[in-house]
Amino acid sequence: MDWLAPSDAYCERTGPDYWSEPVNALTNLAFLIAALIMARRLRGPGMAMGRALAGVLFVIGIGSWLFHTHANGLTSLMDVLPILGFILLYVFAATRDFLGARSWVAGLAVLAFLPYAALTVPIFSMVPGLGSSAGYAPVPMLIAIYALILRHRDPATARGLAIGAGVLVVSLTFRTLDQPLCEVFPLGTHPMWHILNAVMLGWMIEVWRRHRERTTP
Repeated sequence: MDWLAPSDAYCERTGPDYWSEPVNALTNLAFLIAALIMARRLRGPGMAMGRALAGVLFVIGIGSWLFHTHANGLTSLMDVLPILGFILLYVFAATRDFLGARSWVAGLAVLAFLPYAALTVPIFSMVPGLGSSAGYAPVPMLIAIYALILRHRDPATARGLAIGAGVLVVSLTFRTLDQPLCEVFPLGTHPMWHILNAVMLGWMIEVWRRHRERTTP
């Protein structure tokens, strides 16, 4: 595989040039803005996990910028791996801090995400029209599972997680519609995936921050 071979995966891209996806590239600023806003809100003791999540959110924006300006296999990894890192870190934080599990149990939950994704992604891949978005579809379902578990124990956190799952579903819808609507909307809908994802990821950090503030002596 030629990792540096140009790729064309989104409606807006018209060629291999740096600025072939200007809107897709520039909307990655939303990730950086969300990360900086949350970093300011996470000052003080006991917020190290939140600051780590905000740091990964910032890296997501950089990785996605690189992919939408230098679209190839290598930058695709730079785009996807920080997202996976955020998911795994949040699974650890949610299991430890929301569910009150020990750190080693939270670590097992992180490891369990991989077979969970391996089992559910093929199922979502059978949904007509979902395409490559099937790779992300298990995430809102997992968030909803945590919300259901917490609905009686911590209704506020459960509501926050449910909102995050809902925003992600809408965001995935825009990602999925990018290619099908390309002929009638040449700009594509992928920029909304960036904007809504930035809002959702920032909100998920905020849900953790609020829970931490309520439950930490």
